[in-house]
Amino acid sequence: MTIKALVIGGGIAGPVTAMALRRAGIEATVYETYNRGADGVGAFLTLAVNGVAALGALDLQAVVRDKGFATTKMSIGMGGKKPMAEFGFGAALPDGTGTHTIRRTDLYDSLRDEAVRRGVPTEYGKRLVAAAPEAGGVTATFADGSTAHADLLIGADGLRSTVRTIIDPGAPPPRYVPLLNTGGYARGLRLDVEPGEMHMVFGRGCFYSYVVHPDGDVWWFANPRQPREQTREELAAVTADEWRARLLDLFAEDDGPARDLVTATDEIFAGWNTYDFPKVPVWHRNRMIIVGDAAHATSPASGQGASMAIEDAVVLAKCLRDAGDVHDAFTTYESLRRHRVERVVAQGKRNGDGKTLGPVMRHLLPLLFKLYRPGPEAMDWLYGHRIDWDSPVSPCSSGRPGTRG
Repeated sequence: MTIKALVIGGGIAGPVTAMALRRAGIEATVYETYNRGADGVGAFLTLAVNGVAALGALDLQAVVRDKGFATTKMSIGMGGKKPMAEFGFGAALPDGTGTHTIRRTDLYDSLRDEAVRRGVPTEYGKRLVAAAPEAGGVTATFADGSTAHADLLIGADGLRSTVRTIIDPGAPPPRYVPLLNTGGYARGLRLDVEPGEMHMVFGRGCFYSYVVHPDGDVWWFANPRQPREQTREELAAVTADEWRARLLDLFAEDDGPARDLVTATDEIFAGWNTYDFPKVPVWHRNRMIIVGDAAHATSPASGQGASMAIEDAVVLAKCLRDAGDVHDAFTTYESLRRHRVERVVAQGKRNGDGKTLGPVMRHLLPLLFKLYRPGPEAMDWLYGHRIDWDSPVSPCSSGRPGTRG
């Protein structure tokens, strides 16, 4: 008898989870809240080499290989000064593919289209309002009054996950990180840097980053400090001209290319808040489970949000393939994933905190980088993680650091 699954959420985690389940012999249908996909939503992201490798476990690597561009290394500097340090993004895969910078909508479109090609059904306009165990499975109820029943339900519904609160009504809310996100694509600006090298800069008034696309455009983001969490309505009320003026003011004392980036950008991204989850206590209950941001949203400063969601999808599908029942599969999945993702969240928090340096730390930072320059092996736990689809999963594996899925 074929197992059936309901996947709630049609962003990045949802289609990948559904394709992983189908490869494991489980029928999966994706239910997306909106009447369309995520087209045009979001800016760009870094898909780390470990995330690319996880896609490769599902033969999805080629789907995104030609989207975006290779991002080979990262430098960290102060203002317009010479970089204090450089770091790699992990070793490339055997075929030469490594960390990629890609527009979020391009990544989503590629994965959604491939899910369709592989026969994954997707229903749009389905906002989940309730779910409960019934008849040996789970019945989901949507805002339009329709229902769906399957053997299990997976919440890939992001930061504001409905599935998370159904599983645990006392689940903690996301933690606000006091930074905003904005940025854009600067055109006609020529910088004397190599394409694919990401530059992180501690400006006097605002942290920012930029990377040159092979076609010459410069992709950049900035993280203005924002101590008080703002509502969606407050952020939506800020006009594009106001964002531009604010950024130009924040970068007024910087010698680097920040102001030129702002000036050369036709459309500044509307700002959005930063959040993460230090810990989500309950991941599964009653044949329901959460993956991706629903379980462990990490600050964008980690550069691992999409990669962690993709890894989740592959590991969960393997656990459901190999475990004796759904409960054992969920328990094993959590044991394999929790330590890793919480470590990533903690690192993202540290990286984000560093973007709000005070005067004393700004003065000490160059010295700290001189004293401590970690080698490539220091980040192998992150970038070197690989999931072998063909290896069987042992029930209740330890999930200790370094475990290969």
